Amino acid sequence: MTKSLTKVIYKPSTQSSEEFTVIVNLEEYKKWKEGDTTIPLAEVVDSFDVFHSTQGAQGILGKASNQQLDNVFGTHKDVDVVQQLLQKGTPQQSDGIRSSDFGGTNISIGSFGVDTKGKGLRGL
Repeated sequence: MTKSLTKVIYKPSTQSSEEFTVIVNLEEYKKWKEGDTTIPLAEVVDSFDVFHSTQGAQGILGKASNQQLDNVFGTHKDVDVVQQLLQKGTPQQSDGIRSSDFGGTNISIGSFGVDTKGKGLRGL
């Protein structure tokens, strides 16, 4: 069984595919969103890293730059940005990543065998 993953996504414009994302603890986020200000943000979010995608939900997530954060949130201070994102964003829950989702080999390259003797994988 996998642990589910919950992220809060904020789209600054409905016309844009640009999204900002932060990973959250769903139970703590719900309490915080309902007004329980006694919960520290450090317990609400997995980390204060804000991720950015220009391709929407299917795009590759990268860490947002200070300039991107300044342009959208008016600051790049992580606590302020995360707080705004949590207030304005919408939660989205998904299944976590399971190791069984990935095969044991890379079809294009071969096995994941590690050569620790420097002789190559020919002898395997």
